[in-house]
Amino acid sequence: MAAVDLSQTEICRALYHANPQTIRIKKERVAVRNLARVIDATLRLANRRGFAAMSMRALCREAGLSMGGLYAMIQNKDDLVGLIQSHGFMLTRQILGDFTHGITEPLARLDAAVTSHLFLTEAMRPWFYFSYMEARHLPAAHRADAVAIERETEDLFHDIIIDGIHAGQFAPVDARLTASMTKAMLQDWYLKRGKYRAQNTSVSRYGAHLRALLRAHLGVEIPDQATDR
Repeated sequence: MAAVDLSQTEICRALYHANPQTIRIKKERVAVRNLARVIDATLRLANRRGFAAMSMRALCREAGLSMGGLYAMIQNKDDLVGLIQSHGFMLTRQILGDFTHGITEPLARLDAAVTSHLFLTEAMRPWFYFSYMEARHLPAAHRADAVAIERETEDLFHDIIIDGIHAGQFAPVDARLTASMTKAMLQDWYLKRGKYRAQNTSVSRYGAHLRALLRAHLGVEIPDQATDR
């Protein structure tokens, strides 16, 4: 995989500049540092006890901030969800875009999309788990955002498959359904880690198997060599 900046600092800096109406800390360095602490603490607490049960006071303790320091960035849990969702959406778009940009051959682009998504979920598993598990409890606007980013990712796979069909490289499958099922199999990796751990399945092995399944379904006879565990 190519080198990609997974820096939380850069994403938090972008969030700081995108939310001047919410984040009232003047010093960028302090705001970026505190944002990272709040996001990490929220994901830890939400994955332990659920976002709905998390109090702002518990978040302050977990993040090591005062109530005043926290309220300088967010006024309520709705603001917090907005920042966390934006953090994940920005990074997902960036990474998937970076890894597929400039790849014109459909099969190579499909491989890059599958691989980058899997390794992105490895790097950001708490966020992906939060976004999936907590989506039904979020305010309507944030639920819509979560659905939109899932559809956006699915559209990426759909468009690659359509390109491959038009180029005569893929069989004329149902591109929308195939993209939806691909997304579901990618989600299964980070939602059911215990199952795959018991099977001694690494992310590399899972990715190789998923790419092989897609090749078979799409009528591609090129073998996938990425079978390391």
